[in-house]
Amino acid sequence: METALTFRQLTVADVDEILKIENVSFSLPWTREAFIRELTMNPYALYTGACLDGNLVGYCGIWIIMDEAHITNIAVLPEFRGRKIGEKLLRHVMDTAKRRGAKTVTLEVRISNTVAQNLYKKLGFVYGGIRKGYYTDNYEDAIVMWVRI
Repeated sequence: METALTFRQLTVADVDEILKIENVSFSLPWTREAFIRELTMNPYALYTGACLDGNLVGYCGIWIIMDEAHITNIAVLPEFRGRKIGEKLLRHVMDTAKRRGAKTVTLEVRISNTVAQNLYKKLGFVYGGIRKGYYTDNYEDAIVMWVRI
């Protein structure tokens, strides 16, 4: 039987586990150094982990700057996708951002990533524009989406 999903703030000690998720989730994964900088040097960054049985199965990064929050990345291990973990994680992170004073949340998503776009729409995100050639691995456009919280 699956235990309850829990959330916790991530630290540098979690970087190896974050990288396992990152590397199987993205064609242009962030580096170890990028995550270490985020977790140690960026005063606006907050990284939240989704855990089952104490094991990290997903994570979400957010920058909270004044009354705006920006989702930097969100990912769930492939074998745990389809269980609404990403949705619960994103709801948790949005609630955290709201408690910390954010009034809006924004993110970029690949134009081809309709699964993610559908999740964001379900949570109230709307179309905000296009960033042409945003992804440097293949110059795919990004859709900017945002929501009031």
